[in-house]
Amino acid sequence: MVQSQPDLRHLTDQYELTEDEFATTVRAVMASHGSQDDLWVFGYGSLMWRPGFPHLERHFGVVHGFHRAFCIYSHVHRGTREQPGLVLGLDNGGSCKGAAYRVRAADAESVVEYLVRREMVTRVYTPRWVTVRIGGRTVRAHTYTAAHNHVQYAGKLPPDQAARYIRNSNGRSGNNVDYLRNTVAHLEDLGIDTAPFRRLQQLVASAQLHLE
Repeated sequence: MVQSQPDLRHLTDQYELTEDEFATTVRAVMASHGSQDDLWVFGYGSLMWRPGFPHLERHFGVVHGFHRAFCIYSHVHRGTREQPGLVLGLDNGGSCKGAAYRVRAADAESVVEYLVRREMVTRVYTPRWVTVRIGGRTVRAHTYTAAHNHVQYAGKLPPDQAARYIRNSNGRSGNNVDYLRNTVAHLEDLGIDTAPFRRLQQLVASAQLHLE
């Protein structure tokens, strides 16, 4: 019987996975997926415009029960532990429009390996299964949600505080302001409403930004 969610009890630390933990995480995800089934992957951020893995189909779909938000402190790619940035996560509540990819069964494990490496730089992103509605049908898809018990989980910050983190942070992959700008541009290209993020951009750019 396929488990409803991956068993992740082996993940006890906050930061980088060891090679053993990486391998165990991949096995846990695959143990919760039918071995003969194609794999669906749901992307809500950069996976929407830069998936990086082979797939048979790509569709827009909606997940209910989660929403896209700047709710993750970035300690690596757009900030540091000393001066965190702020990046996207999939957080509880609401709904989220994103991209659903169908991966052939033969490629499923290698794609999960790639995604765990890419998404779990630290353990603030948790692999899980969600239900994605695509038109008149639903599929069970692999994605990464925000871990509320992690030190990098920011939750819903006041907009001016969120803007402060973004405005002042840089990391391994570059400037946090550029991350926000590129995210908004890509989402708009895909026809996704960016009104809350546009407001965040205005605050980041404002010389009157309140610092707490």
